Amino acid sequence: MNTKRWSSTQILSLGFAMLILIGGLLLSLPIASRSGSGIPFLKALFTSTSATCVTGLVVYDTWTQFSYFGQAVILLLIQIGGLGFMAAAILFSLAVGRRISLRERSLLAEAVSSMQVGGVVRLVRRMLIGTALFEGIGSLLLSIRFVPMFGLGQGLWFSVFHSVSAFCNAGFDLMGARSPFSSLTSFYDDPLVILTIAVLIMAGGIGFVVWNDLIESRFQFKNLHLHTRVVLFSTMALLLIGTAAFSSLESNGTMQSMNAGSRILPAFFQAVTPRTAGFNSLDIASLTDGSKFITMLLMFIGAAPGGTGGGIKVTTLAVMAASVLAELRAREDVNLFHFRLETEAIRRAFCGTAVYLTMTAGGILVLCGQGQPLIEAAFESLSAIGTVGLTMGITTTLPALSQIAIILLMYAGRVGSLTVFMAVARSNHIGKLKNPVGKIIVG
Repeated sequence: MNTKRWSSTQILSLGFAMLILIGGLLLSLPIASRSGSGIPFLKALFTSTSATCVTGLVVYDTWTQFSYFGQAVILLLIQIGGLGFMAAAILFSLAVGRRISLRERSLLAEAVSSMQVGGVVRLVRRMLIGTALFEGIGSLLLSIRFVPMFGLGQGLWFSVFHSVSAFCNAGFDLMGARSPFSSLTSFYDDPLVILTIAVLIMAGGIGFVVWNDLIESRFQFKNLHLHTRVVLFSTMALLLIGTAAFSSLESNGTMQSMNAGSRILPAFFQAVTPRTAGFNSLDIASLTDGSKFITMLLMFIGAAPGGTGGGIKVTTLAVMAASVLAELRAREDVNLFHFRLETEAIRRAFCGTAVYLTMTAGGILVLCGQGQPLIEAAFESLSAIGTVGLTMGITTTLPALSQIAIILLMYAGRVGSLTVFMAVARSNHIGKLKNPVGKIIVG
C-alpha cells in the first residue's frame, strides 16, 4: 500500500477511523467495565466514536458502566480526538527529537486548519501549551467544588476529566456518580462550575488558529486576520442572541421558577453548549419546542474551524450570509469586514453545507425508518454530525442500524463532511476542454 500517493484528506480520515477502531476494541474488554464483563462491540465502537469525535452521545452512563480503566481510555480518546491525531503524532515526534518532514507539516496544517504550512510546527507547540494551560487551570477551578464533594482522589479525577472533556468540546461527564445521565443539571445555578465549563468550551471551540493570531497580534483588533475577526464576531453574536432567546423561551418552561436575573446563567450555558459541547444544565427533553429549535440551529452552526467543535462552522455561516447579502444587493464582490472573499471560499462554504445537510437528512431518514419520531430523529442526527452530544434520551434504546447511522454521522462531523466526501471521491483532473454553456432557470 503506497500511502505517499494518498491525499491529506484520505490520511486524516483513515487515521481517525483507526483510532476509533482501537478505542472500540479497548472499551469492549472486560477490564473496561465495572461489572468485569465486556460490552457488545457495536456499543463499544459507538462510545469510542463519540469520544474520538468529541461528541458526547452515549449508550451507557460513563460513570456507572465503565471502570477507571475504561474512563481513562475515553479521556485519552477525547484528548487525541480534540487535538487531532496528527497533532498528537507530532507531539510524540517532538518529544523524541525527530525532524518533521515537509509532508508531515502539510498534513498537520490540514489537520489544524492552518492557512499556511510555514510556522505550523510553532503553531502546534503553542496549541499544546495552550491546551495544557487551559485544562490545568480548569481542573484547579473545578477541584474547588469537586474535591469537597467527592473526596480528594475522586474529586481530582472528576476535575481533570471534566476539564479535558469541556475544552475538547466532548460533553462526556462522570455525574452518574450522583444520578445517571444527569450531566450538569444539579449545578445549573453554580457559577463556579457552569462558568468554568463554559469558558473551557468557548476556548476550545474558537480554534487554535484564532488563539495564535490573537497572541501574534497582541490582542489588537486592527492587526487580526479576517478569519479571527469573523470567528470572534460571529461567536459573540450567537452567544448574545442564544442567551436572550433561551431566557425568553424558557421563562414559562424549565426556568419558570426563576426570576429574570437567575435565568441568565442557565440561559447563557444553554447558548454555549450546543456549539458543540454536549453538557447540559437543563433537561433537554423538557425544553419548549422553541428552545429545541434554537438548540438545533446552534448545533447546525457549530464552532470555528481548527477548534475542537463541529457543525458547519461559524465562518461558513458568515461566508454564506455575506454571499446572500451581496446577491440581494446586486453586487459582484462578496465582502466581509472590508475584505473581498475568494470564489473558492464561497464555493466550499455552500458545497460543504450541502453535503452536511445531505448526510443529516440520511441520518434522519434511517432513524425515522426505525420508529423514531421526526423531532427526536432530527435532534439526534444534528447532535451527532455537529459532534454536540446533546440528546433527547433516545440513544440508549436505538436499534443497531440507527446506532451505525449515528456512528457515521459523528465520524463525518469530526473529520468534516466535505473532507469525508473528498476522501472517498475520485480525483478528477481538470482538462483544457470545457463543455458548452447551458442556461437554466433558478428560483
